[in-house]
Amino acid sequence: MQITPLGDSALMLVFGDWINESIHRQVQTAWRALAAEPLPGVSEVAPAYTTVTVFYDVRRVVEAGAPENEIVNWLSARVRERLKDPPKSAKVKPRHVEIPVCYGGEYGPDLGRVAAQAKLFPDEVVKRHSRASYRVHLIGFAPGFPYLGGLPKELVTPRHAKPRMSVPVGSVAIGGEQTGIYPQSTPGGWNLIGRTPLRLFRPEQNPPVLLQAGDEVTFKPITPAEFAQWQEVRA
Repeated sequence: MQITPLGDSALMLVFGDWINESIHRQVQTAWRALAAEPLPGVSEVAPAYTTVTVFYDVRRVVEAGAPENEIVNWLSARVRERLKDPPKSAKVKPRHVEIPVCYGGEYGPDLGRVAAQAKLFPDEVVKRHSRASYRVHLIGFAPGFPYLGGLPKELVTPRHAKPRMSVPVGSVAIGGEQTGIYPQSTPGGWNLIGRTPLRLFRPEQNPPVLLQAGDEVTFKPITPAEFAQWQEVRA
């Protein structure tokens, strides 16, 4: 692990330069250990694909005992100490979340494009996409948007050269080697293969997002009628 300054109020913990399961576990372990019992002056800890960023308040870190000209070294030493002996509260098993998805048709207008890219029938794309198990590597781009690793290699599909101006809420999509879910109606260039009736961004709840980094996700195919029933219940 390397620790480097990020601006004047953050440290970046770097565990590697590529995405794989081993590095993901290291990121999750460090994130949970540092978030479970925040170090003095630390305001936020944010996990990503291969890094964990530790944001801090300079004034509070100095008040905790750090020399003003040695803040980075002082805080880095405490980060390393914490990761050597993480608190028990940091040891949390990953959650499993099942996401219902209505594939194809008006819900997934790019299913045919993905099938053509993979040289498969659309039904086979649905089977392979829904049988896989995914890992939430990070939440980003928009509130609640999960970047999911674990997409079967044969379903890898390039993003659209020209993004859509508006992607429907709940769209399940493939972008390159990842799959994801649009929690809000935003512009987007990923390939839309289905849609879920679940709300991923719920600002009135705590936490406001359905998925979190480290969660395990699977998809369950549903029919248009079942999609409508989910929406009625939610309403």
